[in-house]
Amino acid sequence: MATEYGDGYGSWGEERRRRVPAGLRAPFEARSWREFGYVLLGLPIGILLFTYAVTMVSVGAGLLITFLGVPVLAAGLAGCRGFGALERARARALLGVEVAAPEPLRTRGRGAMAWMGAVLRSGSSWRQLLYAVAQFPWSVFSFVVAVTFWTYGWALLTYPLWFWVFPVWAGQDGLQLYGDETHSVYLDNPFEVTVTALVGLLFTMATPWIVRGLTMVDRGMVVTLLGPSRLGARVVELESDRGVVVDTAAADLRRIERDLHDGAQARLVALAMDLGMAKEKLAEDPRAAAVMVDSAHGEVKTALRELRDLARGIHPAVLTDRGLDAALSAVASRCVVPVVVEVDLPARPVPAIEGIAYFTVSELLQNVSKHAGASRATVDVWRVENRLMLQVMDDGVGGADAGNGSGLAGLAERIGAVDGILVVDSPTGGPTRVTAELPWRAA
Repeated sequence: MATEYGDGYGSWGEERRRRVPAGLRAPFEARSWREFGYVLLGLPIGILLFTYAVTMVSVGAGLLITFLGVPVLAAGLAGCRGFGALERARARALLGVEVAAPEPLRTRGRGAMAWMGAVLRSGSSWRQLLYAVAQFPWSVFSFVVAVTFWTYGWALLTYPLWFWVFPVWAGQDGLQLYGDETHSVYLDNPFEVTVTALVGLLFTMATPWIVRGLTMVDRGMVVTLLGPSRLGARVVELESDRGVVVDTAAADLRRIERDLHDGAQARLVALAMDLGMAKEKLAEDPRAAAVMVDSAHGEVKTALRELRDLARGIHPAVLTDRGLDAALSAVASRCVVPVVVEVDLPARPVPAIEGIAYFTVSELLQNVSKHAGASRATVDVWRVENRLMLQVMDDGVGGADAGNGSGLAGLAERIGAVDGILVVDSPTGGPTRVTAELPWRAA
């Protein structure tokens, strides 16, 4: 009962909150105060960053005529990288901006010289130095604008509560709007006090949006200058993909070696032993030798079948000769449930992509046979612009998950290694829909 009441109350409170216009909610929302706090902290942090960056770069540049300038400049850039990490944490805590760390330093060797060279060559180091320099004037501007609007807005809005201070303590009727030697205008009557409060209300409602606009610039600076560059992020991604490809190739080689050792090789050894025994018995007991030769003939057939299956697992001949349509139809014919295959491609993709597509569908259909408990399945292959799309559906029990260390996770890694995507939609109770997207390159 308590849980149900809490859920209903939360929904009701959320509905009530949404009924209030955003302009009236904004001055009291936690997000607005966090953004205002970010702007307030920006000025002292900007002073610190600017002072550090200018000092270290100036000293380092001045000492470049000697060797001392290199370590000073490298230390200055390294300090900027450290400040950049703190700024990313501040943006994450107050602005909700998730910015990944820039690409790591790439040292060419070991020792202090290699480290200094890596710092000086790193583009992210210089971008973070640029942030330290550019953030200071912007923080001054945003601080002045935000504090001015916030202070004047709330001061004018609450003027009806404190305007009595002027006649009591300042010896004047109210807040002075205008004054010269002969004439003065004070906001002292009820109408003027009300108008002042309404102007303050407008300022108060507008200030959160002004501050939000200012922090949008901060968001852009943090993402652009403190995060990884597009090229650096791409390099890291390609290195990760290369590792996946290497690991996958090594796993495939181990699988092939294991299948040969435990399957065809063992049968061929047994075949050789049977033929040797049959040869020895051929003269003294031809009937027993014939039985042994017949048994060896069966072993040969089994070994040939296993070798054929192994070759099909490496790269089937039908895929090379006739393409995806025929190869996937052959895979579907071996599935334990009826499978409808539809391939609509204007041409054949390059062999690498074609092979990945084949093995993706083959493994997905094996999952259907072993785990889905389905009565039927479909395979669709088509092209959309520069992407090759694969989709395997079944009406089984569902519950497939690519994130729990299953074979789908490895399949997703293999597809991701070529800039592909694997999406699994498998609610409990089914149906299961697995969609793979691969880059299209025509053969």
